[in-house]
Amino acid sequence: MKSEAKSVEEYLTQVPDERAESFKKLYEIITQNLPAGFHNQISYGMIGWSIPLETYPPGYHCTPNTPLPFINLASQKNFIALYHMGIYGSPELLNWFVAEYPKYSKRKLNMGKSCIRFKKVEDIPFQLIAELCQKITPKDWITLYEKEFKKK
Repeated sequence: MKSEAKSVEEYLTQVPDERAESFKKLYEIITQNLPAGFHNQISYGMIGWSIPLETYPPGYHCTPNTPLPFINLASQKNFIALYHMGIYGSPELLNWFVAEYPKYSKRKLNMGKSCIRFKKVEDIPFQLIAELCQKITPKDWITLYEKEFKKK
């Protein structure tokens, strides 16, 4: 469900009431815990955090001349989605997250390659997401991206 919001603030006002509080809390936790250097904007119809072109001029190989995406947050039809490219690119980070998740939530982890889905807002492991956001710096992400994703 792609939003037509033109700004992060507009996106936040469009989140359904039943998940607005948890969504905003998740947005704030990501913003407060990401290392300096990530930029926040609307990206692919979602709220995104990326590495700006000023820092990484090559940008994203899939969409040239755009910032290098790292995390996206979306309010989908039936869940909140957190897309984290570091989990997708780093087996070590993925294994850490999968091992830690049961310590923070009673629910089974609902996850795709980079997408963590939260169907019940009361079960969002906010502290774990904070820790996850602290694990990769912009420099780390550029190194991982160039190693795992960028076409040579």
